[in-house]
Amino acid sequence: MKINAARIKNDRIEHLKSIISIMPETPGVYQYFNKEGEIIYVGKAKCLKRRVSSYFNKVHDSNRTNRLVRNIHDLKYIVVNTEEDALKLENYMIKAHQPRYNVLLKDDKTYPYICIKNEPFPRVMMTRKVIKDGSLYFGPYTNLKVAYALLELFRQIYKVRTCNLNLNNDNINSHKYKVCLQYHIKNCKGPCEGRVTHEEYDKDVAEIKQILQGHTKDVLDFLYNEMMVYASKLKFEEAEEIKHKHRIIENYHIKTSIVQPVITNVDVYSYSEEENSAYINYFHIIKGAIIQSYSFEYKRRIDEPKEEILALGISEMRERFNSPAKEIIVPFVPEMNIEGVTFTVPQRGEKKKLLDLSDKNLKQFLIDKLKQAEKLDPEQRSIRLMKEIQKELSLEKMPMHIECFDNSNISGSDAVAACVVFKKAMPVKQEYRKYNIKSVVGPDDYASMKEVVKRRYSRLIEEGSPLPDLIIADGGKGQMEVIRQVVEDELNLKIPIAGLAKDSRHRTSELLFGFPQKVIGIKPQSQLFRLMEQIQNEVHRFAITFHKDKRSKRQIASALDSIKGIGDKTKEMLLKEFKSIKRIKEANPEDIEKVIGKAKAKILLDSFSKDQAKINN
Repeated sequence: MKINAARIKNDRIEHLKSIISIMPETPGVYQYFNKEGEIIYVGKAKCLKRRVSSYFNKVHDSNRTNRLVRNIHDLKYIVVNTEEDALKLENYMIKAHQPRYNVLLKDDKTYPYICIKNEPFPRVMMTRKVIKDGSLYFGPYTNLKVAYALLELFRQIYKVRTCNLNLNNDNINSHKYKVCLQYHIKNCKGPCEGRVTHEEYDKDVAEIKQILQGHTKDVLDFLYNEMMVYASKLKFEEAEEIKHKHRIIENYHIKTSIVQPVITNVDVYSYSEEENSAYINYFHIIKGAIIQSYSFEYKRRIDEPKEEILALGISEMRERFNSPAKEIIVPFVPEMNIEGVTFTVPQRGEKKKLLDLSDKNLKQFLIDKLKQAEKLDPEQRSIRLMKEIQKELSLEKMPMHIECFDNSNISGSDAVAACVVFKKAMPVKQEYRKYNIKSVVGPDDYASMKEVVKRRYSRLIEEGSPLPDLIIADGGKGQMEVIRQVVEDELNLKIPIAGLAKDSRHRTSELLFGFPQKVIGIKPQSQLFRLMEQIQNEVHRFAITFHKDKRSKRQIASALDSIKGIGDKTKEMLLKEFKSIKRIKEANPEDIEKVIGKAKAKILLDSFSKDQAKINN
């Protein structure tokens, strides 16, 4: 069987090499087929022979690429004239066949378009369906507020109709329709009764098209000239009406302009990737304003270079939006060449400002996508955070169970410690533990930490309870080392240990890991940093609260020790109810009587009165 399998493999490789040997060194598209004859991968190349042979003359770093090569049983190719043609054909074939190992465009969200209908007296409306009926579509608008604002702008200025009546000449001339409320409230010019001509209405629609195409400045110049003509003819009412239009459009133009209007007919792309996904944001800029904005995701099947994926995204957007841009602003040069188009990687200035804005929109797209996923599956956030910790610390498994320790004392008095437990990145408060320090005299944090950690894990081992996947010390290198001495040297356990250090303002500043300890760089704005900050704040809060309670009990107990007739049980009842001596003294006698009875309340209050009299004298 092994001999037969080896022979089949050799036959497969020889067959593929025989095809490669006669392949041309020209641009083209290649297709890989599995043994069932299905297309499993489509690729483009500047040089077909060199690109295809690279799959078979080495072992690849990526397991997924090696798996693809093992499944190739046949290949075909198509020669084209230019690299741009190869990119277009590759894009078409991927969408047509959706091969198993190609990047897959995740385009499941239908954004709205603004549509100018192909009809007499055209309607201007929002739609999510693109129908090839001669209508014009502008968009898509990823921000619904922008689309609604534009429609409101057109309603205010141009008063286009909103009804779906068939306004052909026969119906209008036969007086089939009557004007509706929209006409009477001055939101429509009444084309249904012929109260506006085709020429007048189409002139308004032409201006709407220009605004939607980004040529707002041209509309403003045209309106200004028209206004001056009316003014020169002393037609002040008409001039005032145009001035009103001009002012509204100018306000809109100011709000939508991002950079100088000299930057026009430019596309902008930003790129990001994580795990098996690549993300791209697209802007189309006309005269300094963003006319189109779109973010989308590709699912990666093998480790395609980012230059290839960005090239595929650019090809997709240029085809989808019929972009005529002669300059494309990018974060890096993609693996493509488009005749007559320049690729710019800006370092500063207005173009860099556009690239940064595109990147900002892409980051927001990722945040929104993450929030949506976590809303549908709340546990997804926890799993992602634990995977991130596992990756950052190079742990063997996800830290499903994390425990963190902290000490608290004042000059060694009332020394306590606390342990908080997080499971699946969430606090499990019923498993928190408090510890009175027993074996340490004086303020020795290291010795206190050592005592508590040993008590904690000796107990868990004795009970057969689950041990944590990660231990965190609220402190730096010293605390980490004493935990290591207990866990590894004394208890012979293998549990990863990290430390959370604070800055001079007592805020979480860095995560330490390993022996010798190294700083793990985590962005302060990231969710992982916020989780670490939450763990540190929680253990500190728990330890401090316990320390305050213990100190308060000791102070109350000592203040009540000298009062004859007030025993330990009475002190305990008072402590439980009032928490401090101050609150006992401020309490109503009736409230004290309810807790310890009338007789003991009288003894207590008489003692307080005598103490106060001594102070006054």
